[in-house]
Amino acid sequence: MNDFRIPLGTWADGFIDYITDTFGFLFDVIRAVFDGAFEAVDFLLVSPPFWVIIVIAAALAYSTRGWKFAVGSIVGLLLIVGVDQWENAMDTLALVLVASLLAIVISVPLGILAAKSSAASSIIRPVLDFMQTMPAFVYLIPALILFRVGVVPGIVATIIFALAPGVRLTELGIRGVDKEVVEAGQAFGASPWRILRQIQLPLAMPTIMAGINQVIMLSLSMVVIAGMVGAGGLGAQVVASLNRIDVALGFEAGLAVVILAIFLDRLTAALGTGDTPLGRLLGARKRARQQVLAA
Repeated sequence: MNDFRIPLGTWADGFIDYITDTFGFLFDVIRAVFDGAFEAVDFLLVSPPFWVIIVIAAALAYSTRGWKFAVGSIVGLLLIVGVDQWENAMDTLALVLVASLLAIVISVPLGILAAKSSAASSIIRPVLDFMQTMPAFVYLIPALILFRVGVVPGIVATIIFALAPGVRLTELGIRGVDKEVVEAGQAFGASPWRILRQIQLPLAMPTIMAGINQVIMLSLSMVVIAGMVGAGGLGAQVVASLNRIDVALGFEAGLAVVILAIFLDRLTAALGTGDTPLGRLLGARKRARQQVLAA
């Protein structure tokens, strides 16, 4: 009995070998697409002078939360420049943006499907539980085999790790829409697609945006693990500081991660509520235009 052992690991290894041999060309295409997307976003962030990116970030901050957030963003980003981590921070931001965008593109339709179909929800939910509870390092092993060392395994592991809250909160938001409102749309003859697009998604948008916020935050929390497989950026700096026991480098890189996290968190949270200075200004102009037309 002591010699009995279920060879799950051997089966998993054989499965990965089969996938690699059979669909290697497909993973090469995925690697090229992901790597190209990362390089394009990274080029847009790294090529301009740092002050151009800071001005754009400050404009976004002012339009969403006002001048206090804009000033705080400028100070935080200038601090990243001051500790000579700007290029690494932009590499990390590019990775987070690409991984988050792909995770959102996958998670929102899956959440809509789960909200519309109880059968789909019962299948998707345990898969998400598995993805959330499995240690993130485990994702890296097959990702390294399939995509080789570089930024792509980090993007893939980040997508898997960050996917779950986007799906769950999208499903929660759509299921939470008042059924009477949906029934009113059906009574007026609206198609299911129109009900989804004009009733359910707008009403569920705050919850969906909360899910998107969590996707971005979880993506940013993966940068150190991504740095361990050659993704570069701030994660690679943190890993280097661990290898060298370099407290100064670890503190500076970690502080840059925190600044990016705060900026992205406050920005997406403001977009989720919809109550922004820009939104209020556009709303006031619209009301003034309506008053002029009514007069």
